[in-house]
Amino acid sequence: MISNLFPGMVLAYSLGMLAALASGRGVMGRWLVALGAILGAAAGLALGVAVIASGTPWAMNTAALFSFAGGLALRVDSLGAFFLILIGIVAIPAAVYGASYSKHYEDGHTSLRQLGLMLNLFLLCMSLVVMADSLFTFLFVWEGMSLSSYFLVITENSQPGTMRAGLWYLAMAHIGFVFLVILFLLASGGDWAASFASIRSGAAGLPDAVRNAIFLLALAGFGSKAGIVPLHVWLPMAHPVAPSHISALMSGVLIKLGIYGLLRVALDLLGGGPTWWGVVVLGFGAISAVLGVLYALMEHDLKRLLAYHSVENIGIILMGIGAGLVFQSYGLMTLAMLGFIGGLFHTLNHAIFKGLLFLGAGSVLHATGTRNMEEMGGLIKRMPWTALFFLIGAAAISALPPLNGFISEWLVFQALLSGFQLPRPEVAIVMPLAVGMLALTSGLAAACFVKAFGITFLAIPRSTEAEQAHEVALPMRLAMGLLAFLCVGLGVVPFTVTPFFTQIIAELSGISAPPTAFNFNWTLQNTAGFGQMSPTLIAIGLLLILGLIPLCLRIFRANQKLRVSSTWGCGYTGQTPRMEYTATAFAEPLRRVFAQLYRPTRELSIDFHPDSKYFVHSIEYSSEITPWFEKVIYGPLVGVFRFAANQFRRLQSGSLHLYLLYISITLILLLVVARWL
Repeated sequence: MISNLFPGMVLAYSLGMLAALASGRGVMGRWLVALGAILGAAAGLALGVAVIASGTPWAMNTAALFSFAGGLALRVDSLGAFFLILIGIVAIPAAVYGASYSKHYEDGHTSLRQLGLMLNLFLLCMSLVVMADSLFTFLFVWEGMSLSSYFLVITENSQPGTMRAGLWYLAMAHIGFVFLVILFLLASGGDWAASFASIRSGAAGLPDAVRNAIFLLALAGFGSKAGIVPLHVWLPMAHPVAPSHISALMSGVLIKLGIYGLLRVALDLLGGGPTWWGVVVLGFGAISAVLGVLYALMEHDLKRLLAYHSVENIGIILMGIGAGLVFQSYGLMTLAMLGFIGGLFHTLNHAIFKGLLFLGAGSVLHATGTRNMEEMGGLIKRMPWTALFFLIGAAAISALPPLNGFISEWLVFQALLSGFQLPRPEVAIVMPLAVGMLALTSGLAAACFVKAFGITFLAIPRSTEAEQAHEVALPMRLAMGLLAFLCVGLGVVPFTVTPFFTQIIAELSGISAPPTAFNFNWTLQNTAGFGQMSPTLIAIGLLLILGLIPLCLRIFRANQKLRVSSTWGCGYTGQTPRMEYTATAFAEPLRRVFAQLYRPTRELSIDFHPDSKYFVHSIEYSSEITPWFEKVIYGPLVGVFRFAANQFRRLQSGSLHLYLLYISITLILLLVVARWL
């Protein structure tokens, strides 16, 4: 049966693409496109589950395709199977959601054919990326994934900022692609047809300088896709403008393939490396986590806020992986496994709760027509299901028990706190510093989602659109409900999946010592003896506490009748939206604390009464934060490229004779280089 899952996956995605080309409009067309994506993702998920359950990799090589490069080489091991499962878990609810969400694109301003075609192609290419088993196959499907996701980002190309976001995404994707080409050519000795098996077998014989260069290229190439700082600039641009179910896929799955690539190269193909590899990964992870959440706190665009939190959570994942690499370099295999498992578990958890949050943000956008939180408010009464699901996602990303984000962050904390066992004090000191940065990140994330949920769903509506909002359609609610259920389920019974992470990492790096164990009390414990915790008992305790409250009210015969009365007015007779706490006011204390980082620009305009300055007609206050990386790093780079482009434009003279001269000179130079080589 396992041999039929791959053809079924390809066939389902292909039928989804054909359905998009044939129609893509109307209820039938949109659901046929979604059905192709759902069945394809389900087949990929089943293939991943089958490989992990059997412990036997699946492989296929179609020599007829790309025969010049050794054929289309595919193989699914435990790591690839895990990411196939990840794709399926997010893609199925996203496709269900998108079938209903994309109804408003039938106004004729957006191409539903392009959206449906690229959605299925995007999912197919992501699936093939984690199955690729040769240099050419990997680069080919990686580029297909980048191009299809670019067309998804620019779906709403008539909206301001969409094309700019698409160009930034495309530029960063191809800069990363160049790094990957160089990486694989170094690893394979210039052989375009090299398989991963040949690269793996020859990696041990590579000079240390070459191995280090390959690692740094992998960090840069895959880091640009993952969105680590400072290669993250495309995320807060692309995620807000893409359709919301596409944003869920990009944040939940696409950026995780950067994590996949880094693990594939650093652990599988190279087999690990020196201590400084782990320190570098840990450092970039800590910086990405802190800066991601700090910039998220200042955002009032709900989807842009979530995009910055993707940077933050990629940082948390890298902190776990970096700790694992450090411990592995010293032979502390149990602690290394703990770090890797924490990183992989958070990869899964982030895909689920970030997918849920983007779908929730899409529902708010669908109901109100705006992403600006300052124009929302009071939506909990008008969109109760969306509010509930968004609250679950917000609690999960804030690492609150008993939800899944709490478990994986606890594992990362356990790995970092065990750093005192490192034999080198100059390396061991890095771990408590990382603990402090992770703790700061967790606290700021909780504050950020208090703001995101409170300003969006609580109080009274701040606009007519928010006042007239309504709950979204049933398919959209079902999609959010499925992801919310997984947030709760993986938080309460994580022991259903943690043993598989041990299997995945052991297959990659040869680590056999299991870092987690569950005794008969369902207690998750670090075998190094540093800490233990029972998420199931925590959940039961919380349920008991919640159940005791109404019981105590009944025992003490508290008056439970609803009473309606006026509160103290404090000098006013009626509350208006202008009296509410705003997102700007909520974030202002933190803006002051981190003013040296934000460097905000402020404008204050006060209109006084002409007869007395003590009577004010109006006050206008505006503040803007320019991301430091865009201004300091990318601004000068863009200026240099623009200058170079203007200089090269002079070569385009329109003279045929001059163009022939250019061709002749180029041909001569190539012949000289070929002769010299």
